[in-house]
Amino acid sequence: MENKLLNLLHDTGFYQLELGQFVMMCVGLILIFLAVKKGFEPLLLLPIGIGAVMVNIPGAGFMAAPVYDAAGHLVSPGGLQYYIYHGGIETGLFPLLIFMGVGAMTDFGPMLANPKTLLLGAAAQFGIFATVIGAVVLGAAGIMDFTLADAAAIGIIGGADGPTAIFVASRLAPDLLGAIAVAAYSYMALVPLIQPPIMRALTSKEERAIKMVQLRVVSKKEKIIFPVVVILLAAMFLPSAAPLLGMFCFGNLMKECGVVDRLSDTAQNALINTVTIFLGLGVGSKLSSEDFLNVETLGILGLGLVAFSIGTASGVIMAKIMNKYSAEDINPLIGAAGVSAVPMAARVANKVGLEANKQNFLLMHAMGPNVAGVIGSAVAAGVMLSYVGG
Repeated sequence: MENKLLNLLHDTGFYQLELGQFVMMCVGLILIFLAVKKGFEPLLLLPIGIGAVMVNIPGAGFMAAPVYDAAGHLVSPGGLQYYIYHGGIETGLFPLLIFMGVGAMTDFGPMLANPKTLLLGAAAQFGIFATVIGAVVLGAAGIMDFTLADAAAIGIIGGADGPTAIFVASRLAPDLLGAIAVAAYSYMALVPLIQPPIMRALTSKEERAIKMVQLRVVSKKEKIIFPVVVILLAAMFLPSAAPLLGMFCFGNLMKECGVVDRLSDTAQNALINTVTIFLGLGVGSKLSSEDFLNVETLGILGLGLVAFSIGTASGVIMAKIMNKYSAEDINPLIGAAGVSAVPMAARVANKVGLEANKQNFLLMHAMGPNVAGVIGSAVAAGVMLSYVGG
């Protein structure tokens, strides 16, 4: 009887709990707190937090791999998060489905009405490449143990595009996926706190008060043709970016063509919501103490912040240059929306603009570079996958 009670005690999570697992369960609880109490990216941080708690419960086997005997017969099935991660994230399925849903919710109209905003979306991606260089230098100097593939995956955080960051990390640096995903979504949630000081530091009050002319009306034909053209160009010039851009444009085409409303509604609502749940749980499965509690994680969080800040600053500076040489006034604040945090970055640009001029409504103007940033981050991801992934 005593041995049975002792075995029962040894089987409890309290007996098997290690310090690292306890710390990571606390990290998961903090993510849940930020999602519920503070409203920071709750759709992702809540399932990521729960996933982190579950994967660190000792003996629960949420991330356990299936076990087979010598004859190939299944002895023990794998854990829930094992199948979620390997079936949806390692294969890249979940990020691509998320991109399709985002495309179905996106309006290319503001960007097509002012094509110059494509340059702002491109400029904001400078943070990605600057951070890759910084990560490579840290690795070469022996300060951090980052390979070129690790550096490329970390740099994508600068695009402030969670699905793209997860897609690239799952291919180039799967061991860093948890830290990269948490950094990407954390900085996306902190856009209203991080961007305004940078925007104010790089612009004068007169520049922030600039009013822009009303956008032209974009025809339905233009909105239908554009995603098709983007898919073809991506497939021809940068095949590595075709999966992301293809699903993004496919989702948008379903929305704009007007003949598959049921499919568009499913992509915008039921499908993207379902995939978001599993994506969060899958990312949470990589927040184990072995993968997360190390010096490299702090480096990733720091480099991610640098990447996001440089991307914001690059967009604002490019908008200032364009305003100087453009026949029409361009408010430099919309350049900060060139990062891919749709539509939060555009809302922040509008808010800062209203502080300088109560009649200054920049939201629709900022949506142009905001959508262009999504395309830009996908192109940057394709470049990284093609160059680094071989």
